[in-house]
Amino acid sequence: MSKLSRIIALTFIGFLLCQIFFLPVAWPKTNKTVPVVNVQVEDAPDYVRVRLSSKSSLVYNHQKSGNNLIVTFRALSGLKLYRRSFQSRLVKSVDLAKAPDAYLVMIKISTGDFTYSHRLKKKPFEITFEIKNKSTRQPQKKESSMAQKAENQAPDFSPKSQAVVEEKQAKESSVAASFSARKTRRTIVIDPGHGGIETGAKGNFGTLEKDITLAIGLKLKAEVEKNLNYRVVMTRETDVVVPLAQRAAIANNNRADLFISIHANGSRRPNAHGSETFFLSLTATDEEARRLAYFENNENGLIEQIKGKEADDLKMILWDMAQSAYLKQSSQLAEIVQSELNELLKTTNRGIKQAPFKVLTGVACPAILVEVAFITNPEEEKKLQSEDFQVRVAEAIYRGLAKFLQMYEKP
Repeated sequence: MSKLSRIIALTFIGFLLCQIFFLPVAWPKTNKTVPVVNVQVEDAPDYVRVRLSSKSSLVYNHQKSGNNLIVTFRALSGLKLYRRSFQSRLVKSVDLAKAPDAYLVMIKISTGDFTYSHRLKKKPFEITFEIKNKSTRQPQKKESSMAQKAENQAPDFSPKSQAVVEEKQAKESSVAASFSARKTRRTIVIDPGHGGIETGAKGNFGTLEKDITLAIGLKLKAEVEKNLNYRVVMTRETDVVVPLAQRAAIANNNRADLFISIHANGSRRPNAHGSETFFLSLTATDEEARRLAYFENNENGLIEQIKGKEADDLKMILWDMAQSAYLKQSSQLAEIVQSELNELLKTTNRGIKQAPFKVLTGVACPAILVEVAFITNPEEEKKLQSEDFQVRVAEAIYRGLAKFLQMYEKP
């Protein structure tokens, strides 16, 4: 082969190699399949059936939260919800929401007083819930206390294996045992409501809620430090603004064992009076409790008209689920503190209630909110201004705390 022929051959081979190695290659696309959950809602004579089905096999659990049945799916590639329009006497809506690490199918029920059962079919994947309104069943024996009621409403997770039940029982036991088993000095966080430009409710004589709550909070701090071997952390000790989310963070960063938020009640009715104690729930006990929660959650003060929802549904549901581990202890603490307030202050007993207070959300321990009296009632406003009354309020709350703690102390 001549020199020229070799050059032509090498040039041609080089051209072919360039075509092979340097031209873009059209690789096949790998599209991730996003699971689709189909929803069917059917009314039966004694219950409502909600069926969730999918061509994909999904990992899930479920839980009751207020008047919602929450089904949580682990779906890394995403999740879609397909639902036909429906009419039901019990199920109001079925919606999809994105949580930080999961997807939530939120089945909104027209009442929080419901029970449900569920069954799973694996191939094809299908979950069927049968939801019943408790009020349509035969009346049961009335609960003897709010704590028992709260215990009965504890969330129920799937699957219903013995291992899961035992794990849940162990978790509840560990919460109760935490008060007696820990050797280090324990912590109580006291939260005087409002502060700074967030004045809270205002009395007819110009008394501000933020001033009353701080005065009572400092007196309670002194009482606890004097009589209990507990470290006390205040969310504020001066007239400053502390955002609601930061108050919970203060409690968690200090590994609080108890959290008490102190407030003075307000109402458009000038004759409203008495003290009441709250613990967290997504659903308010009544309309008045819902309005009060809206006011306390609104960091810009009271507005004339309450419009829309009192909080973002998804956040409140997640917070409610997080606090559910301490539901029994919170209700017990609220009941004992309220009893002491009634006995010591001789104020009208408005009872213990549940409401979606933001300041209680995210707190990883038993937590209550105490409305000591109505600052908008002229008679109770004068009491709240009194140093003696403030001392008695602090003493009543302290006595409630001490009695609660004795329930979990080792003999």
